[in-house]
Amino acid sequence: MLVISIQSQVVHGHVGNSAAVYPMQAEGVNVAAVPTTLLSNHPRYPSLRGRVLEPELVADLLKGVEERGLVEQAAVLVTGYLGSPANAAVIADFVERALGSNSKLIYLCDPVIGDDGRIYVADGILDVLRHRLLPAATYVTPNQFEFELLSGVKVTDVQSLRAACAAIAGQGRSDVVATGCELTDTAAGQVETILCADGHVSRFATPRLPIRPYGTGDLLTGLIAAHLAKGAAAETAVRLAVQTVFAVLVRTQREGSAEMRLVPLPASGPRA
Repeated sequence: MLVISIQSQVVHGHVGNSAAVYPMQAEGVNVAAVPTTLLSNHPRYPSLRGRVLEPELVADLLKGVEERGLVEQAAVLVTGYLGSPANAAVIADFVERALGSNSKLIYLCDPVIGDDGRIYVADGILDVLRHRLLPAATYVTPNQFEFELLSGVKVTDVQSLRAACAAIAGQGRSDVVATGCELTDTAAGQVETILCADGHVSRFATPRLPIRPYGTGDLLTGLIAAHLAKGAAAETAVRLAVQTVFAVLVRTQREGSAEMRLVPLPASGPRA
């Protein structure tokens, strides 16, 4: 069981691979982690050190992944924050080669574009996501803002959610796991993760907690990848991942931490 995970990496805190790798390993899955950035912390802190990695370096690391035969061994490939348009193009090239080399590979594309109505990546990244990565993905894991942006549909209810999923799927063969959703019939004080797969909608609601630590989407995508790598069905993978993320958030709130408290990884309940 191997996951190739191509995302950002930070020294302090838990975003990108720094949110996803340990939880995947704690679930018993091996991880080949490829960084797109090396930063001291999340950019929303008052200061930031490090940089987006050069595309030549990212391409070289990915070449090493191929040379070690990891593409053929992998069950799941994850992409997250890409860093730059040049990195996005390099990674899209790798994704295409990997899917061509391993027909059983599941590709999870986390389209890290923005949140709360704000886009925080360059236009070139959005273009690569729309035209190359989304069409290749098995699953796409956007937050509600990204879901609406990529689909061009305002998601307010199940009907519009289905329309947005169809718009995403129309770009390729992707199923959608939409995170941080609030629909008109979402219960007060709740937030939902919604799986739309093969036209079927599964909704997973948890209480909305009064905290907003960084990296929860990266953690969720990593956990879904781990469960899929172990052979779980999509609905089970999402349900277990949601349970674990919520348990992490409860502990984070209890400890009064600005960063997620991942260690030790909470159990996600019975493996149904």
